[in-house]
Amino acid sequence: MIKYLFSLLLVFALGSSCTKEFDAMNADPNNPTAIGSQFLLPYAIETSVDRYWGGRTRFERLNLDGMMLWMQYLSRNIYSNEGDNYGVSPALNNNNWKAFYNEGLLNFQRIIVQSGEGGKAPNANYEGIALVMRSWVFSLLTDTFGAIPYNDALKGSEGTPVYSPTYDSQETVYASLLDDLKRANAMLAVGGPAVSGDILYNNDILKWKKFANSLRLRLANRQAAKKPAESRAVMAEILADPATYPVFTSVEDNAALKHTNTLPSNNEWYQVMIQDGRTDWNISQTLADKLNALKDTRITVYAQPKAGRYEGIPNGLPDAIATTYLSTAAGLGTYFTQASTPSVLMTHSELQFTLAEAALDGDIAGNARTYFEEGIKASFKQYGLEVPAGYLDQFATVSKETVMEQKWIALFGQGVEAWTEYRRTGLPVLPSRDPRSVFENDAVLPTRLKYPTSEETLNAANLQGGIELNAGPDNMKTRLWWTEN
Repeated sequence: MIKYLFSLLLVFALGSSCTKEFDAMNADPNNPTAIGSQFLLPYAIETSVDRYWGGRTRFERLNLDGMMLWMQYLSRNIYSNEGDNYGVSPALNNNNWKAFYNEGLLNFQRIIVQSGEGGKAPNANYEGIALVMRSWVFSLLTDTFGAIPYNDALKGSEGTPVYSPTYDSQETVYASLLDDLKRANAMLAVGGPAVSGDILYNNDILKWKKFANSLRLRLANRQAAKKPAESRAVMAEILADPATYPVFTSVEDNAALKHTNTLPSNNEWYQVMIQDGRTDWNISQTLADKLNALKDTRITVYAQPKAGRYEGIPNGLPDAIATTYLSTAAGLGTYFTQASTPSVLMTHSELQFTLAEAALDGDIAGNARTYFEEGIKASFKQYGLEVPAGYLDQFATVSKETVMEQKWIALFGQGVEAWTEYRRTGLPVLPSRDPRSVFENDAVLPTRLKYPTSEETLNAANLQGGIELNAGPDNMKTRLWWTEN
C-alpha cells in the first residue's frame, strides 16, 4: 500500500511537467487518427471495382452470379438457382449495397472533404479524382436499385449527423452526377498538385479528365429519352470543346484497373475460378451462336473451345440437364482468369457506340456509321485483335439494333453495364428461352435488385419513400426511370 501511494504521489508531482507533451508522447504511429488521401484512394478504388467486376464471396458476386448470366454471356453448368434462373440470394442485395456505400463511397467522400477547400490537406486533383469515382459508384447504385439515398447519404459523421437518409429519385441523382462530373473536370488540373496512390491511371490527370467527360456522356445518353433537351446540351458542350472537355480517344484511355499477380490486387475472376477452383460457368449458347454466325474472332478471347468448337449452354437449365453439356460446352477464355487481367469500368469502344446511338437519335451531329465502325475496331484492339477482313461489310446499314448488338458484344465482362443498356433499350433482342429452362421471377429478366433487408430494419420510413419514387413495388420487375419503352 505504501509503495502504491508513493507511486501515485510521484505521478501527481510530475503531472505539470508531462502534460504539455503527453499527447505527442502517447501517439501511436501504427494507429493514426486520420488517414491521408494517398492511402484512402487505392483502397476505395480496389474495393469498389472488385465489387463491380465480380466479388469473391459466394452469393455476393454481382457480376458473375447476376448480370453476366442475365445478359447471356455466361451460363451455369451447375447451381442454376444461383443467378442463372433469376434466383437471387438476399446476400447479393444486402452486401453489395453495404460495400458500395461503406467501402467505396464513404472513403471517396473522406477524400473529398479533406482535400477540398478548407479541408485538412487541400488538393484539387485528389478531390477531382474522388468526385469522379464517387459519381461512378453512385451511378452503379442508382442503375441497380433505382431511387437511392444520395443527398442525405454519407453524412453520418457530420456535425449534425444523418443516420436515416432520405431517398432521391433517379432523375435527381442523374442531374447531380452530371453536375458533379463537370465540376470534377474543372478541378482536375494537368500539372497541378501531385497525387499518389492512384492505381487506376497511375496519377495521369489528363486521363482522369477523359474518364470524367466520357462518363458524363454515358449518363447523358442514358437519360436522353427522358430529358432530351438537357442531355443534348451536355453532349454538345463536351463534343464542341475537346480542349476543355477531353474524352477517350484510344484504348489506352480505357478506365481499367490493372491487377497484379500479388494479393490483394488479383483479378476477382481469377480468385474465384483458379484460386477457389470453381468451374460452375460456361459460355452461353446465345453468345456463342451470335459470334459464330458473325465469324467474330473475339470468341477466341472470350471462350476456350471444347474439341475445337465454340458451343455454349442455354441459360436457365436445371442442373441435371446443364451438366450434360459439359463435354461440348466452351469454357470462359483464359484471358479472363489470369491474376493480372484488368477489371474494366469504361472503354473507348463503349464511348464510340454511345456516340453512334446518339447520332442515330439526332442528339448529336456526326456520322453514326463512323462511330459504329470505330467502336468495333476499338473493341477488337482492346484484346490485341484485328477486325477480320469483310467483317464490317456484314452491316449494310447501321441501325440502333446493330449498334446495341455490337455494344453488347463489346461489353463482355461488364455484365452490369450490358444489363443497364438492355433494360434501357430492350436491345439486343435475346432469343426465346429454351423450353427446358426453369426461371424464377415469373420468367422476367430482372429489371432491378430489391432493396437490402437492412433498409427495412434501419431506415423503413425513408425506404418506403424510395419505393414510391420508383413507381412500382420493391421487386425485380419494376422498370427504372430511364427505360425507353
